[in-house]
Amino acid sequence: MIAPRVRAGDAIAAGHRPLALHRIGARRPYAARRSFRRVTAMDSPAWAALHPPDVPPVRRREVFAWAMFDFANSGYTTVVITAVFNAWFVAVIAAGATWATLAWTSALSVSYALILLTAPLIGAWADLRANKRELLVASSALCVVGTAALSLCGPGDVMLALALVVVGNFAFGTGENLIAAFLPELVKPQVMGKVSGWGWGLGYLGGMATLGLCLWWIQGTGRAAGVAVPQTMVLTALAFALAALPTLFLLRERARPQVGVGADAWGLARKRVRGTLRGSEGLTDLRRLLLCIVCYQAGVQTVIALAAIYTEQALGFTTVQSITLILVVNLTAAVGALVFGFAQDRFGHRRVLAITLVGWIIAIAMMWAAQDMALVWIAANLVGLCLGASQSAGRALVGYMCPPQREAEVFGLWGLAVKLASILGPLSYGLVNALTAGNHRIAIAMTAAFFAVGLLLLARVDVARGHALAHPPGTDSRDGAARA
Repeated sequence: MIAPRVRAGDAIAAGHRPLALHRIGARRPYAARRSFRRVTAMDSPAWAALHPPDVPPVRRREVFAWAMFDFANSGYTTVVITAVFNAWFVAVIAAGATWATLAWTSALSVSYALILLTAPLIGAWADLRANKRELLVASSALCVVGTAALSLCGPGDVMLALALVVVGNFAFGTGENLIAAFLPELVKPQVMGKVSGWGWGLGYLGGMATLGLCLWWIQGTGRAAGVAVPQTMVLTALAFALAALPTLFLLRERARPQVGVGADAWGLARKRVRGTLRGSEGLTDLRRLLLCIVCYQAGVQTVIALAAIYTEQALGFTTVQSITLILVVNLTAAVGALVFGFAQDRFGHRRVLAITLVGWIIAIAMMWAAQDMALVWIAANLVGLCLGASQSAGRALVGYMCPPQREAEVFGLWGLAVKLASILGPLSYGLVNALTAGNHRIAIAMTAAFFAVGLLLLARVDVARGHALAHPPGTDSRDGAARA
């Protein structure tokens, strides 16, 4: 039986003190950090308390399998959302109609809105029932089937294409939240940045690999575009399914259904989410971090969604040059996720995240001022480094302040924050662009404000206090080795 969860507020009210803040900042010897056994949480008191002895310990291959899911699902966003199907929808399925771009962005917004409404509830329900793995399998299957079905869409099949995009993108976002919720179960707080960086780094490499396969299929096999492009949707679905097999077969559900959960699991889930959002759970710093994530992710999602448009419209890039730039940015993003992942655990998640937000502001200023290709490429590579680092740091920091047995709920809120940003950021860019008579330089300059506000909000997040409140005394005596 799982030990009952003690809320941070209850512990404080009972006279128990949180973990000493000076212990949160203590550093472990390098030799201890280097051992893979220190990566897993299987030797901590919290691990023993929250997982029955009959559950096998975490193995190296399982952490690798967790990271491989980022490799698997990144092909979907790169090919379907960013590089191939979006352009195919506008040019061929919608026959270049003036409303095509609006229809495409509206479908994405609908899928993000669905995630906003459901992610925390699905997460809380998954925690109560201990079925994150089953939901991950179901959402992955739905995304794979939806992606493959896009190959059936031809000229005029607008509604079918949009419906499939809504379903596929909703399933992708749900799976993204669920896989992230496994992170606190698999690794100790001291190394969350490193392991999160592994995942994001593999994700960017997976996106490049799938996009490269699709571009070869379109350009290198001699097939007509009308045949080859739809077929790349099947290739993308197969790549997702095959690369996700290690995750689906090796990743284990170590949680157990929580005591007292019966037929009213959805009612309990709603009550828990309302408590977290209203502040009754005492997770003040976690809520501040999620608000910070909404702000800086609005800038990140704007750059992801509109980078190709900006380079072509404001800087005069050709389509080939823009695709090449995107590939290079993905490569540097993988490097940034891996390198800064190690830096997070050594120097602190908040410090590294703050550095990357400053880097984002500098990169956008360079893009705004760029008049020649050299400065554009420098700025683009800085964007890549900051992209991988900020994505990895945000996920790791959420995991660091996540209460035990509430991983799926908290990462559902993380998904809510990211998807809300995905709506606010690009929409703000479009409004500024429209109000300035199509001036993309002003619109990209305004994007820097998201990172500036995020930096200010991050300064109000007390990471050590947030971790201590989420992990009351006695849950893990070794958590003090992590740096805030």
